[in-house]
Amino acid sequence: MVLKKAGYALAISILLAILQIPLTALAQSFEGDAINQSLSGSPGDPIHGRSIVLGRQTGLCILCHSGPFPEEAFQGNLAPDLGLSSARLSAAQLRAHIVDASYFNKDTIMPSYYRTDNLNRVAPKFIGKTILNAQEIEDVISFLLSLNKQ
Repeated sequence: MVLKKAGYALAISILLAILQIPLTALAQSFEGDAINQSLSGSPGDPIHGRSIVLGRQTGLCILCHSGPFPEEAFQGNLAPDLGLSSARLSAAQLRAHIVDASYFNKDTIMPSYYRTDNLNRVAPKFIGKTILNAQEIEDVISFLLSLNKQ
């Protein structure tokens, strides 16, 4: 059964390559205001997610957002507090907002972290690449949901 699934995955990858369809296009199956399926198929790591959210190199989340992070001196005030957002949104809704915030608000300043098409002002070396990979998005979601347990 495992080999059969691996064979299907390989066949899909080859088909996508032939058709030049990015894998991210399949992962972005919005259902209302949510993406119910995990992008990576693996559980998120909240510790790694925290490093992405608070990192000033990868996610840059606190450039615009604030949250319950007293150790971080400079937090943004342009976007909702992450503690409040994680309390009111499900994992599937958080995933949808991180994958493509413009799905909800075409004028948002939040980047689409897992979309590669129809983007504006993308540096040539980043064309066709996502900001975060599938597992990193799941890690961020896991971290954000952990804020509700504190």
